Amino acid sequence: MNILRTDSSHKDFQTLVKSLDAALAEHNGENDDFFAQFNTIDTIKNCIVAYIDDIPAACGAFKPFSEDTIEIKRMFTHPDFRKKGLGSAIVKELQSWATELNFTKAVLETSRDLKSAISVYEKSGFYKIPNYGQYVGIEQSVCYEKVL
Repeated sequence: MNILRTDSSHKDFQTLVKSLDAALAEHNGENDDFFAQFNTIDTIKNCIVAYIDDIPAACGAFKPFSEDTIEIKRMFTHPDFRKKGLGSAIVKELQSWATELNFTKAVLETSRDLKSAISVYEKSGFYKIPNYGQYVGIEQSVCYEKVL
């Protein structure tokens, strides 16, 4: 596995995010427009693409949430590469990068039905918190936090 730090203009990151958006549109159904508005990638400066044999296999990103906190976004592993530890590797790299930039905490939101994603986050040391921001009152969402 090779991990590349990049930004949201990178072609491989954009390709993986298109696959993520298609999967989420199907998963979210009629609620997709609500979630999609928070998932634009126009200007994300901190993105990661993981490669297996030079094939873009997984991605993730973070953006500043507050002065000391990042929000992890756009986590996706292509179906052909799942169950290989890529999600955990990306979360670890995102945390390292955030720490290098002097952030001290990370938050994220995911769907309560995405059990494999929740497993990755919990194994990475994230703990469930009350839904924050735009996710307050959204039953489909669960939010997590970790001190870096």
